Amino acid sequence: MKDFKKYFLIPTTPDQVYLALTTEATIQLWTGDKVEMIAEPGTEFSLWDGSIVGKNLEFEKDKRIIQQWYFGDQAEDSIVTIKLHQHDDGTSVELRHTNIPDADYEDIVDGWTNAYFGSLQDFYEGEPGV
Repeated sequence: MKDFKKYFLIPTTPDQVYLALTTEATIQLWTGDKVEMIAEPGTEFSLWDGSIVGKNLEFEKDKRIIQQWYFGDQAEDSIVTIKLHQHDDGTSVELRHTNIPDADYEDIVDGWTNAYFGSLQDFYEGEPGV
């Protein structure tokens, strides 16, 4: 099992990033895929037409999201924590993903960087200033 931590800069406000990560219709806009998401602890979610599935654990509006991601039958939960911080250029997103199976690590890191937050950065580029 491996852990991954990285910071991403999204060129919009923390409240907009929070909505983009927790609102089904907005997630569909920036991913282009089928999504199931309700921003309530204990609910299950599905992103990228079922490529990512898990359970929502905690929400702190405009500040923090904690989820459990499913990787089959693993002993330790794989936990994703996303923290949003105001930044001069928008929002600094602090990502921490724990207990990633070794076999999935490279794909997960690439997915976070290019598909997940890369798509979100692209979505907000060209938007009016923060």
